[in-house]
This record gives sequence, structure tokens and C-alpha cells, in this order.
Amino acid sequence: MCGIVGYIGEKNAVDIVLDGLKKLEYRGYDSSGIAVVKDGQLQIRRSVGKLKNLEENIEKKHLKANISIGHTRWATHGKPSEENAHPHTDPTKSIVIVHNGIIENYAELKSGLEKEGKEFKSETDSEVIAHLIKKHYKNNLLFAVQETLKEIKGSYALGVICKDEPDKIICARQDAPLIVGIGEGENFLASDIPALLSYTRDMIFLENGDIAELTANKITITDIENNVKKREVKNIKWDCVQAEKEGYKHFMLKEIHEQPRTIEDTFRGRIYPDEGRVYLEEVKLSKEDIKNISNVYIVACGTSYHSGLVSKFLFENFAKMHTEVDIASEFRYREPILNDRILVIVISQSGETADTLAALRLAKSKGCITLAVCNIVGSSMSREADHVLYTHCGPEICVASTKAFTGQIAALYMLALDWACRKESLSKEELKKYLKELWEVPVKVGNFLKQAESVHEVAKKFAHKRDFLYLGRNVNYPVALEGALKLKEISYIHAEGYAAGEMKHGPIALIDDDMPVVAIAVKSRVYKKIISNIEEAKARGGTIILIASESDKTALDKGDNVIYVPDCDEFISPILSVIPLQLLSYYVAVMLGCDVDQPRNLAKSVTVE
Repeated sequence: MCGIVGYIGEKNAVDIVLDGLKKLEYRGYDSSGIAVVKDGQLQIRRSVGKLKNLEENIEKKHLKANISIGHTRWATHGKPSEENAHPHTDPTKSIVIVHNGIIENYAELKSGLEKEGKEFKSETDSEVIAHLIKKHYKNNLLFAVQETLKEIKGSYALGVICKDEPDKIICARQDAPLIVGIGEGENFLASDIPALLSYTRDMIFLENGDIAELTANKITITDIENNVKKREVKNIKWDCVQAEKEGYKHFMLKEIHEQPRTIEDTFRGRIYPDEGRVYLEEVKLSKEDIKNISNVYIVACGTSYHSGLVSKFLFENFAKMHTEVDIASEFRYREPILNDRILVIVISQSGETADTLAALRLAKSKGCITLAVCNIVGSSMSREADHVLYTHCGPEICVASTKAFTGQIAALYMLALDWACRKESLSKEELKKYLKELWEVPVKVGNFLKQAESVHEVAKKFAHKRDFLYLGRNVNYPVALEGALKLKEISYIHAEGYAAGEMKHGPIALIDDDMPVVAIAVKSRVYKKIISNIEEAKARGGTIILIASESDKTALDKGDNVIYVPDCDEFISPILSVIPLQLLSYYVAVMLGCDVDQPRNLAKSVTVE
């Protein structure tokens, strides 16, 4: 998500770091900054918005140096602002850091430092790192970083420089990617490969617990106890486009595989399962405001509409709020009943979808409370809505949306739980249970993706079919709609998604031995109902592709082809059950030779009606 770049050598570090940050723009960000050591002093420049704002800031000051670290930030703790942008420094401005990740115990650490008289300039969790390094600093930057990391709990990719040791960069990694680039008389630091490819192909991928000391001519890797570590140097043969794809053949496949990270990025810093607490600082509605809401309208298009359908189940089951879901292009033409006690939630990956934006403006004109769920900071919807809830999914290059869908569900799941807590419609123990379910999803998605070949094998059997029927019930009915949409979008195969209980009201007439039926039958309160619908399809000669819970020992008796997903609570299951449907669509489209990332007639953002 956030980007880190560092350089030490004889060249102008500022130019190299800025160029590296530009190569990471595709990851998404809302602010940026750079720090150098020049003539024994730290100099820092930070700007909100695009990198061009930072470049203009730097050009005004003619900033040049031989050592620098830079950062692009996507807000987690603290709003996008110059004060919250990285790099961060200690009060004496002798230590400066850039950080990706989450410091889970930052509140406790910050409180202790404030009791010692330390003043903080930002709202971020990252600033405590700079204060702690300064506290431990005794003319040995590596030692100070090692001692600091002994106090920190959480994830980090970290870059540190010090005005009193201008010949080195210290970096460290724990559960966040960090790469060291090797040059001749120069060395590099980055959070992702594309930032460095213009300068070196030789890279070391730091492992969890690694702490590296970089000078212009040497790289030393140790751990927290100063034990020296040996790491393999890898030569990267990708070009820049391949680097952005991280070795995947298509952006769609890369984005499917990014979902463990993007789901976690969406909830990290916002949920605390052990405490049973949700913290959504962008949504300023009070407890009384929430209780006064009479109805919720969710308005969206395409894939975002399907995530809205999932969230209807969440708001009604958890928060006990009457919820309707509308297609944005129809919403404003049906004269909806709107007033100041109605909340209208608009969902859009880009925040610029024309029909959804028009629906937002209609809602505002009628005095409704408005909330935008979107991925792009500074988009029209994020500016115009009363409240905004960002999904931290990074840019989605493929036209067919994948990680945006799961990110939106994760965000709305948090929102529904937060409001359920405030309305006291869920107990503390129930809240902890559901938050724990969300917390575990990234690992479960990652585990499933390791077995993606099982979906590939199913795709091989059915790529020649020209019609598919997708069935789901309850909270997984919208997933059936989404699965069918994905297949249509990128393979141009006719597919329909249906609520399984509606099959007897028409679609069952289509079923024969040439019509694959994709059925989502994970463990849930309607499990027996969907199994009954599957039996009806089989009796008409339908070939069943079954999405089942891995603990379901009878699944093989019910489906001709079974794809198992990890067990989870039914309300979180759409995030898991959609992954095999995304992969199925992808593999079928590739086999048919379709342009997966840019399917015909489609645009990424529909910005005209």
C-alpha cells in the first residue's frame, strides 16, 4: 500500500528517491514526503496529494544530498495532512523515519513518552518509532533501532537516517515487504521492486526480523540481537511493466492474489478483536445520530452493487437497520422517498461513477445523511459525501473488479458491526466473535490461493461451454450474481446469477447436460435449502460445480466438481466464496484467449451516464 524508497551513494539521492516513488504511484497514496541529511542537518519536505506537489516543494528549496529516504502514504492512523505525512522525526530533529505497517501498541508507547515530556506533532502511530530511536540513541544508530524494535508490537517496513551518522541507512522488516538494492558505490532501499529496476537488478528480499545497515559500499544484515544473517542476492529479470505485475501474467491475477493484503489493509488500525472495538475515524456519526436513522439506502453499480447487496444482510442482521439496495442508474428515476432521517451509502471503487455520483447529489439535495465507500482519496464522492469510509485496496488496474469487491465487503462489515455495537444490538462477546472472523480472513484467503490450481483444473473442463448458471442463497446470493458477472465480463460467455430458491420460477427450464451450474453451498443457516436446489438441478441433468466448506464431508456426493474454501461464519463467507469464482472466470478467459485486463467494450470507471 504505502511506498518506501531510500538511497545512499555519490549521486543526487533526491532525484533517485523521487523517481522511485513515482514508480510506486500505482499502489495508491494520499500524501508523500522526503528527508535528506545535508551539511550535518536533517531537511524534510512533505506534501498532501500527488507527487507533483512534493516535487514543486523540493524544487523551491533546491534540495540535494547523497542520502535520502522517501515515502508515499495512504492514511490509516490520522487523516491525510502534511503533519501526518512521512517522514517523521523526533523533537530534536536528529532522527527521521519512514514506516509502512501498523504499530499495535503505539497508544501505550505514546502515553509513556508523553509522561516523559515528549511532544508529538502528528496523529500517526509511526511517530512513536522516531521518539523511541532517539531515546535509545547513544552514537550508534543500529543499536538504537534494535532496542526500539524490542519494544514495538505490530508490522513494519522501516527506513531510518540520522544527522549524526550521515553515512548510513538502517532498515528493518516485520510482516511488511522491504527490499535492498545493490549497486556499485551506492545502495538502495524500497518496499517494492519497480522503484529500483532503473538502477539495479540485484536485490535482497529482507525476511521477517531482519535489520539491515546500508552504507554506500556495504550491506550488513543482523537481527534484533545483532546476530549476523546471510541473505541470497537475487537478480531480477522483469521489465517495469512485469514488475508492476510482480511476475503475474495479468493484472487481474495479481489483484486476485493481492486480496489477503488488501483486505487486511482495509481493516488494520480499525478493528481490535480482543477489545471488541471498531475505530472508523472518517465516519463522524454519533451514537444518537445512528439511532435516529430510520432507513438505509445503499446505491451502487456493477460489482459495487453486489457488495451493497451483501451489506444489506449485514446491516439488517447486525445493526437491525432497515436497508434497501438500489442500482444507481435507476435510483433517481423512481422518485425515492428521502428525508433527513435516511442514510444513503454510495459505493464506488473510483469514487467517480457517474450514476452513483448523481444519486449522491440527489440524496444530499433531499437532506439525507450521506456516506461514501470508495478507494480513491480525493475522489468526487469522497469530497461531496458527509462521511467517507475508504477501502485501502490500492489501484485496481484490471477493468474487471476483484479486490475492490472484497475490500468493500470488509469495510461495510466493519461499519455494520460498529453500528451494531453502538445500538447495542450485538453483545460485546458477539462483536469480538465477528471481529475475530474478519481478522482471520486474510490468512484464510491466502491459504486458499495456494491451492488455486484446483480451480484451474475445473476451468479446463468447462471453458468450451457457452452458458453458465450461478446459484446462491441468503448472503451468498449476491456472490452468485458477482460470479456470473465476472465470467461475462472477461470471457464473453453468457452467465446468469440467481437466488437458488427462484430456480423453479423459470431458470430450471434451461438446465440440461450442456449447462454447468455453479452453486455456492458453504455451511450456513440455509445450507439444507441450497442442497435441495442442487438436487433439483442434478435431476434435470445439470453438471454441478460446487463451492463448499472444507469441513463438508458430504460435498463430493453433491457436486460433480467440488472446490473447497476454508470454514468461516456465514456472514463473512462471501469474501471467501467469491475467490474461486474470480479464479474460474480468469482461467476460462485465458484459455479462450481473451484480453483479461481490458475486455472489449468496457471501461474501468464509468464516468458518463
